[in-house]
Amino acid sequence: MTDPIRVLGISGSLRKASWNTLLLRAAQKLAPEGMTIEITEIRDIPFYDGDVEAGPGIPEPAVALREKIRAADALLIASPEYNGSVTGVLKNAIDWASRPPHQPLDGKPIAVFGTSPGATGTIRGQAHLRQVLANVNGLVLVQPVVAVGNAAQRLDADANITDEATRNFVVTMLTRLADWTHRLKA
Repeated sequence: MTDPIRVLGISGSLRKASWNTLLLRAAQKLAPEGMTIEITEIRDIPFYDGDVEAGPGIPEPAVALREKIRAADALLIASPEYNGSVTGVLKNAIDWASRPPHQPLDGKPIAVFGTSPGATGTIRGQAHLRQVLANVNGLVLVQPVVAVGNAAQRLDADANITDEATRNFVVTMLTRLADWTHRLKA
């Protein structure tokens, strides 16, 4: 029997009806045996400011995110693509989480995926996100790249993936994240 894996899910979108938050909720339902996915919010994290960090210190919402990342065995990040890149709110959360001392992203297994209403999904935004995460020494799962296009045709309002190929792709990614996390913990 393998140890359970606690995954922290982060959506790079703040929208109440976010396709990417819905995709994270779908992933919760598809998690392999022994994996749990807790979704956290990044809405209340203020803009990164070095003066705030040097003065009063890291704000409580950023501290809470850092602690959740530290407690998780792995991360699952679902992010939309804004202007061909990562959302500002997600990049901001990563900036706060990557600050010393003991930055919790260092050596953390991470899977990245995303969805959009457009045909190409979030492929360009994921490329930038992977680069950012590699720069803070996050151990990003390379394959599969899951960029779900045409979100409205693949997800329903109850966080179900309605397209079998997409569902299988997400299950494969979660299974590989579990395997990757177990190998890194060994």
